[in-house]
Amino acid sequence: MAASTVKLPKIREVRAYSKKESADQGADCHDVDDKHWINGYPTPIANPMTPHPLYRAQRKLWGINAMGSVVVEVESEDGTIGVGVSIGGPPACYIVENHLSRFIEGQDPSNVELMWDQMFRSTLNYGRKGLPLQAISAVDLAIWDLLGKLRKEPVYSLLGGKTKDYLPVYCTSSRPDNAKDFGFVGAKIPCAYGPSEGVEGFKKNVELFQDARERVGPDFPLMLDCYMALTVPYAVKLGKALEPFNLKWIEECLPPDDYTGYRDLKLALTGTTLVTTGEHEYTRYGFRQLLEGNCADIIQPDITWLGGITEARRVVALASSHDIPVIPHGSSVYSYHMQYAFPNCPLAEYINLSCNSDKIVPYFGGLFPDEPLPENGVIQLPDRPGFGVTLDKSGLTRPYPRSPDQVKVQFERNAAARPLTKPVMPL
Repeated sequence: MAASTVKLPKIREVRAYSKKESADQGADCHDVDDKHWINGYPTPIANPMTPHPLYRAQRKLWGINAMGSVVVEVESEDGTIGVGVSIGGPPACYIVENHLSRFIEGQDPSNVELMWDQMFRSTLNYGRKGLPLQAISAVDLAIWDLLGKLRKEPVYSLLGGKTKDYLPVYCTSSRPDNAKDFGFVGAKIPCAYGPSEGVEGFKKNVELFQDARERVGPDFPLMLDCYMALTVPYAVKLGKALEPFNLKWIEECLPPDDYTGYRDLKLALTGTTLVTTGEHEYTRYGFRQLLEGNCADIIQPDITWLGGITEARRVVALASSHDIPVIPHGSSVYSYHMQYAFPNCPLAEYINLSCNSDKIVPYFGGLFPDEPLPENGVIQLPDRPGFGVTLDKSGLTRPYPRSPDQVKVQFERNAAARPLTKPVMPL
């Protein structure tokens, strides 16, 4: 990011919102109607809870949507507002308002590295992955959005400019034939059954993929998303069984911390299909384990979960040193801007959140009415400041508002002139 000689207004306030129950799903792409394909209707979707029959019928039964969305606004002294989103709902709002805000209010918005480092280090005792990192992500993304608006530049320009004029997009969908008709460059379907469902479940998995292949023809790229539901032996067997149907990649077969399992899986399937993962990985430390362990052919961070743009660009750089492509999970505009800026981000994912995978609808639902959507299999970002989208606050509530005096105290502490760090001779 190029240095600016223009003095920017400081960040005045951080606000965190969650959605009302009756609102659009927002950032939580699983908070959908019961009879929605991504909830496992009518075809089931294998997941970590598949072995437990009481929760098998629908994914929402075991709480895939329990947290909901968090939306963060970061407002500068001149009234400019940046917006970031993630999942985490009211618990994430509490972390943002009562913990992370102290490192943001009163800060120069260009000090993105400083603020990220302070947020991450201050949450180590209860964070490192999951909910606290999702909260940090939402704040970080809001800061980047604010910074782009203040400098009147798109975020991809702040990251170094364009490396491409458009992004090819593949579609995650229950209807790969629709995805092909819409012009997407490939499609990914969910794995329906897990190891606990035995031989019959395995046969159905093969039959469903074979049917999908017949729908799209022999050469259209077709992938399988396994959502942490399998074991190494099952995934190896499944990958080899699907080889005759030209499986492009098999995704997130194992729990995210099973680095040894991913290494063994990649080794077993080399020459058969690509192994991908990373959707539920967090920070550069987790991705370092994946990369140094030779665990994946492609990594797939979610930019709204792993730590925001600030951490994502580190992961992209790390992956480039291993010649591993980065194809982020979902994330819409947040991943699109990052992918525009880096050469080793060749392809974007669009998750089709229409009920029957038969329409092109916004990933973030009603949050951003002007969210850019893929057309004929590509995304072209408009030349707008920040992430280029406008927040619709309908249905949002602020569960943990702070008093003006609380905000003022934090602003004044950070705004006071002082050295940012104490330089020392490194050991």
